[in-house]
Amino acid sequence: MVALVTGGGRGIGRGIALGLAKQGWEVAVTARSADQLSETVQLAEGRVIAVPADVSNRSSVKALVRSVEFMLGPVSLLVNNAGTAGPLGPFWESNPEDWWGCQEVNLRGPMLCCRELLPGMIARQAGRIINVVSGAGCRAYPDMSAYVVSKTALVRLSEQLALELKPHGVSVFPIMPGLVRTVMVEEARQHLPFVQKQLDDGLEVTPDVVAKLVLTLASGAADSLSGRLFSVADNVAEIVRRTEQVHANELHLLRVRSA
Repeated sequence: MVALVTGGGRGIGRGIALGLAKQGWEVAVTARSADQLSETVQLAEGRVIAVPADVSNRSSVKALVRSVEFMLGPVSLLVNNAGTAGPLGPFWESNPEDWWGCQEVNLRGPMLCCRELLPGMIARQAGRIINVVSGAGCRAYPDMSAYVVSKTALVRLSEQLALELKPHGVSVFPIMPGLVRTVMVEEARQHLPFVQKQLDDGLEVTPDVVAKLVLTLASGAADSLSGRLFSVADNVAEIVRRTEQVHANELHLLRVRSA
């Protein structure tokens, strides 16, 4: 079992990579910072390999996948975790290039990684993709337009891929990791009072909690609900038990509800 985790140099991505490695997965991590990736490899005691890459660059992603599959074999699990908060503040005050740069990392990056790995997964009739989104993918937040738009789009892309991949044995899951004290959160709390309040209210979770959710979905336990949005706060086993109800009522999907 081979997993590729993007944004694996620190924070959530590092926690996911270490959790997978502990459970016997062969894991490759990627990020732009080679130094941070080296730290992840050291913490994993050699059970993880690092391949620096820029996920927003198509040629870089192609080279990444070639390297990983040459060293470890076909990738059966892709975790799209790399992300950026983008510019914080009112939309009309944001630099357009910085705003769009957030889409390049948070949406184009997962798209490119999926596009590169899916032909192989489809050929093998097996594979899973986990896209790390956010609660910001389900509602608007003040002064976070770039991030909110990118994560909402990634939730919908996950649904779209799950629909198209259903006949090919490949499952896709967007996940909400909760409030993890990452570099991104540290930056956001300086500018956005509601983020600091969430931390003050004790809503913080650790990367280990996110890794546990990833491992559950990677096991295939929820494949019957491919495309559904799961949170670290969810009881996955209970939701799977109610699969028929979830499908019938279109639960855990982005939908317009009418009164």
